[in-house]
Amino acid sequence: MEILLLFACVLALVVINVPIAVALGIVAVIAMVAVQGLASLPNVPIIMYNGATNFPLLAIPLFILAGAIMNASGISTRLIAFASALLGFVRGGLAMVSIGASMFFAEISGSAVADVAALGSILIPAMKNKGYPKAVAAAVMSSAATLAVIIPPSIPMILYAVMADVSVVQMFVAGIVPGVIGGFGLMGMAYWFARRYKLPREEAFRWSRVAKTFKQAFWAFFLPVIILGGIFGGVVTATEGAALAVIAALFIGLAVYRELDLAHLKQAMIEGGSQTAVVMLLVATSSLLGAYLTEIQAPQQLARAVAEITTNKWFVLAMLNLLFLVLGCFLHSAAAIILVVPVVMPLVKAAGIDPVHFGLIVTINLGIGQQTPPVASVLMVACSIAKASVWEVSKVNIYFIGVLFAVLMMVTYIPVTGLGLVELFYR
Repeated sequence: MEILLLFACVLALVVINVPIAVALGIVAVIAMVAVQGLASLPNVPIIMYNGATNFPLLAIPLFILAGAIMNASGISTRLIAFASALLGFVRGGLAMVSIGASMFFAEISGSAVADVAALGSILIPAMKNKGYPKAVAAAVMSSAATLAVIIPPSIPMILYAVMADVSVVQMFVAGIVPGVIGGFGLMGMAYWFARRYKLPREEAFRWSRVAKTFKQAFWAFFLPVIILGGIFGGVVTATEGAALAVIAALFIGLAVYRELDLAHLKQAMIEGGSQTAVVMLLVATSSLLGAYLTEIQAPQQLARAVAEITTNKWFVLAMLNLLFLVLGCFLHSAAAIILVVPVVMPLVKAAGIDPVHFGLIVTINLGIGQQTPPVASVLMVACSIAKASVWEVSKVNIYFIGVLFAVLMMVTYIPVTGLGLVELFYR
């Protein structure tokens, strides 16, 4: 009962436009004072500080900064050129290019919002100029950007790994196969729309152009090989890999492509700092709520309550899928992970669910949430770039969401989809 009351209070504050981090802090402090008295207040800054200084979380600002630097370094245009040479001969090739470029960019940014902002500003106007309906252009780019939270390195996966105390590297590995399946599934849906609207091909396939654009984008491809290869090979941790990403991005932008100047670097640092501040404030204030819920043993109470209904892990997963699909409509992915994961982990463990498997399920659920109003952070950016209404785009985007939902069901009920590589290399 306490959990429902707390969540209801947080949602009520969010509805009246109180920032999520502030809402979490207000509810947590009031609850602590109500139960423990004013003597608990001196612990508030200590709990917030400890929650926000967890070492693996350092990877988040570093990956955000690396992505911002890469956006300013001409990497996105080179990725688009290569994807166009590779896929442009297919009917609706520009939509395929958008999805293919998003898959490549996902291996660098870890953020769906960064993906749609960097690539969408180029590709959505290009699709509109080629005769794509603006709703189709926005839906393709929006759904493709969600692959950035499934394909490693993924910022939501890092958050989940910290909250659930699991390996960041295993989470990254688990996302590879579902991310690739999702990408090809979205391409199939884009091809169906291309046939339906008789969308054009870009140009004939030529090996010479593929080779030329690959050479130009070589360093963009080499970057994830260094970072992810180092992480998966055990040479560096995820946090060290994120630091390596920043150094590599600076080297490529300044010494190789030479498109990164001090003005762009300053803007990238400001952008990275502001995005980091939002996430870390969420982490800090959610630590307060987490401390209170732990004190009253709310997670254990939830686990016992669900266990009285069923102990079947597949039914438990169905209920948790429904929970996160609903939460994804109202909360940003970081807020949902930070707020809910610590509460449900005892239930997950009691049901015998692998925490890495569950983390992948959570990530895909919240990726779908980025496409479903009213919050729909990624969809809103795509609609803004395309100058299209959310309702107009959502009527098209529902088909692409269906692809992502099919991936979610596959991952949920065929665990080897995500856990196969994890079992092969780490267990």
